[in-house]
Formats: sequence, C-alpha cells, structure tokens
Amino acid sequence: MKKISLSRHIMGMTALGVLSVAAQPVQAAVSGNIGVFSKYVLRGVTNDAESDDPALQGGFDYSHDSGFYAGYWGSSLDYNYETGSDTTAATGFENDFYFGYAPTVGDVTFDIGLIQYYYVSVDDSDLTEAVLGVSYMGAYAKMQYLLNDGLWGNQGDIYWTAGYAFDLPSDFTFAIDLGYYTYDDDDNDELGGATLQDSGFRHANFTLSHPIGETGATMGLTYILGGETRDEVDQGDTMVFSITYDFDVM
Repeated sequence: MKKISLSRHIMGMTALGVLSVAAQPVQAAVSGNIGVFSKYVLRGVTNDAESDDPALQGGFDYSHDSGFYAGYWGSSLDYNYETGSDTTAATGFENDFYFGYAPTVGDVTFDIGLIQYYYVSVDDSDLTEAVLGVSYMGAYAKMQYLLNDGLWGNQGDIYWTAGYAFDLPSDFTFAIDLGYYTYDDDDNDELGGATLQDSGFRHANFTLSHPIGETGATMGLTYILGGETRDEVDQGDTMVFSITYDFDVM
C-alpha cells in the first residue's frame, strides 16, 4: 500500500456574515457536483496517484446563511503497488464527510471545520483533520491539521495551502494553488512510512477552465508541478483534464 496524503481541496461555503444575519431571512441551500478526471492526483503525489485511470468524483453541500456548512464528497480509487516482483492493482473508494462554520464579514470569509475520511477497501486510512482557513476576493489560505496516525500521515502533520483564482477574457478562469507540508516525525512503526524531513514543498497546481457552452458543465486542464513526499521522494510533473458539473438541489 502506498504512503500518501489524502484530502479534497475544501473551501468554506459562502455565507451572509454574522453582522448581517439578524437583518435578513435565514435561508439554506443544497448543491451538488459531479465530475470525471483523467487521473486523481491528490496533494501533489503524482508518482503513485490515487487513480492513474479516469476517476469519477462528486458530492453534495449544505450551506446556511448563518455560516454553518456540511457536506459529502467521494472519489473512485485505483491503486498500483509493488508486492515483491509483481505489481498489484487494487480498487477502492474515498468518502469525505465534513462540516464547519464559515462566516463572512465584509469581503473576508473565515472557515473552521472538521473532515472525516472513510475508505472502502483501504486499510488504516480513516483519519480526521481539523481545518482553519480564510479567503478574500479570490485568494485563500488554509491549514489542515491531522488528528490521528494512519498510512498516509502522522498525528500533528499540517498541510498548508494558498491560492488565487481570477477571470480571463472569453470566460476563461485561471487558478494557482500551492501546497506545503510540516511533518511530525513521531512515526507509528506499525503503520510504516518513515518521515525524513520536518517540512517540504508538495505541489503547485496551475488550472485553466472554461464553461462548455450553455450546458452548465466546465472543462479544466491542470498542470501539476510536483514537489516531494515526507520520505523525500521527488514527484514528477503531470497534467489532469477534467469535466465537472455543478447543480442546485434546493
């Protein structure tokens, strides 16, 4: 089994800010999303991706004007790993359950939340992360603190991300996302995966996206500049093509 770090890139839901809630009717919304990705690369681990084959992903989000949010997101998995002289293929499914509070004050949105990862047919990976984040006018910064040990990380590992998205002419959008890790080196010997450094650059993602006519779907192309994992293995660069569709449930 590969030693990886797993997490969907989750931002806080947009809310009406605590300063204005009292003056407006309280409302809630449920939305959904579904997408097909040419491969599933998570947190810059390109050498042994979550799925080197096309992956189906999707989920649902509940958001409340008070700032409370909750949701679910899932993805198909396709692992290839070495067992002696042979390469073994294994499939599974990732399930992410999350909730939190993301009030907006002016143009600034704050986010505090919790993510529970649950995997089908993947051992010792059902871990929990605490999330703190802030976003402003297309830019964001976020930290995700791992609360327990597993195959893909140690309690105390922190995944740091920052990024910025902006509009281009002809309805194109360009986004930059950077990922960095600080590691707890108190490895769990039963789970394996030695930590050989205190911190390290993980990835830089450059994404160009564009709506597909009037269908409501969006196509995207992401170039991933790979960094290195906690065991100092350099990750290669790769590209991911995607088609996604967002929709309102209520």
